[in-house]
Amino acid sequence: TGAEALYSDLGHCGRENIRISWVFVKICLILNYFGQGAYLLTLKGQTIHSKTFFAMMPEWFLIPGIVIATMAAIIASQALITGSFTLISEAVRLSLWPRVKIVFPTLHKGQLYVPSVNWVLLLGCVGVVLYFKESSHMEAAYGLSVTLTMLMTTFLLYFYVKSKKFPTFVAVSLLLFYLTIEGSFLIANLTKFTHGGWVSLVIGSAIFFIMWVWYKATSIKNRLTEYVKLEEYYEVLKELSVDNSIPKYATNLIFMTSANRGDEIESKIIYSILQKQPKRADIYWFVHVDVTDEPYTMDYKVDVLVPQDVIRVTFKLGFRVENRINLFFRKAVEELVKNKEVDITSRYDSLNRKNVAGDFRFVVIEKFLSFENDLPISEQLVMDAYFFVKHYANSEEKWFGLDSSMVTVEQVPMIIRPVSETKLNRVFK
Repeated sequence: TGAEALYSDLGHCGRENIRISWVFVKICLILNYFGQGAYLLTLKGQTIHSKTFFAMMPEWFLIPGIVIATMAAIIASQALITGSFTLISEAVRLSLWPRVKIVFPTLHKGQLYVPSVNWVLLLGCVGVVLYFKESSHMEAAYGLSVTLTMLMTTFLLYFYVKSKKFPTFVAVSLLLFYLTIEGSFLIANLTKFTHGGWVSLVIGSAIFFIMWVWYKATSIKNRLTEYVKLEEYYEVLKELSVDNSIPKYATNLIFMTSANRGDEIESKIIYSILQKQPKRADIYWFVHVDVTDEPYTMDYKVDVLVPQDVIRVTFKLGFRVENRINLFFRKAVEELVKNKEVDITSRYDSLNRKNVAGDFRFVVIEKFLSFENDLPISEQLVMDAYFFVKHYANSEEKWFGLDSSMVTVEQVPMIIRPVSETKLNRVFK
């Protein structure tokens, strides 16, 4: 079904299965193409009014041949579908695609289902059929898409050979050899650009644009993400916790953190607690999620940084485990209470006497593009496109499976390039 199906479909079928079956597939393909070539040589100078593949079959084999061809088309379409799921999943992990819902129907990490991609493929197939109407009208679009895929595979092979430290002349020789062949195919197909070839380029360009925008904007965000040492704020958090002059925001305040190190925290979280609106709480919780390569890992680790004041919880969840942080966090807290490692009883005297548990509130911090930026037009367009696409992706609270009744979404300005000094003249009149 093609090189792209091979490398993207490994997780669904297994490496050994593909390696063994490809030997037979390759032999059959070569025999089939040579057979069609031999048949055409016998008809030199004649006009062929049907497809060569079916024309060369004996009449008695035509029906079985159509059945085999239909089965092959179904298998190829399945390779395309499952391959698309795999590629989108990898793109999400590499921050090349917006966060979308991913379902794992089996125990194997490589076997997955992406509902949004399935719908896009459905709409794309229906749209292409309605536009072209007949398969003969699709030849230019199909030919160009296959040729471009071959070219991309050639470049991937080149970079792979380079990464394996092969001599440069070997890598360049391979690249030039395949580019010579595929370049001739590309030139031939470009002549049919106006006959439908443009459709392939439009679809490919749209996908590339989304990936490029998401990658570029994510890189900018990561560059601006500042981490600070949490221990530097232990004292101020302890003081804030008992400062009765500030209204209590929540008994237990939980922030999701992307900091991999247990002693660090995003500066935007500290900004949210101390500056945006001082958030007084009895206990400050910082929750981090790690995804493991095992399907059903459900472990968690607790670091009590300041007893009864600052606690970090790290969840290690298998790739098949749905993000239900709301539920998992509650279970973790229940176990901590059972082991008398933490006391979540409300510190209000009237409620404390009755052993009433305090409330819990998650704070999700979302960034928005501040008006204080002085961006070039190119960066402005990238960030505008990023936030437009993000609007249709999974929100943070949905991605982590948080109960909306317990979540406060807080927006923090993202300043990429501050406006240069502005002069204001005060007028007295």
